[in-house]
Amino acid sequence: MAKAKSKTEKKIDNNIRLALTAACDQFLEDVPGFQWLTHQANYTNFPASLMVTCIFDTDDSFHHADKQKIYKVIQGKLLKIGVRFKSPEGQVMFDSEEACIRDDDGKWNVRLERLKGRSIPRNRPEQ
Repeated sequence: MAKAKSKTEKKIDNNIRLALTAACDQFLEDVPGFQWLTHQANYTNFPASLMVTCIFDTDDSFHHADKQKIYKVIQGKLLKIGVRFKSPEGQVMFDSEEACIRDDDGKWNVRLERLKGRSIPRNRPEQ
């Protein structure tokens, strides 16, 4: 069972959610094939552990997306709330509804849990 979030973690998470909702709204208008996004974070290693996953309709859509523009928008929205990515390229991932259906029978909860921790940079050595 996951540890309950502290009051501070809940506040940070809510601010991240609001910032990413603004980015999502912009992407829905400007980025062909974009569908939605989500985030995950381990607050004992924050903000290095913050992962944002951008979901597109098809694999082809995310392969052709302007990833630098997406990184820039997400980074800008997060900077407004005081969150800075160490490496946007390592903390913003891309996926598709098509891949989820193909690989995980359309079950995003299963897919995101399986992919949790992929490429999360660590700022502490393993103990």
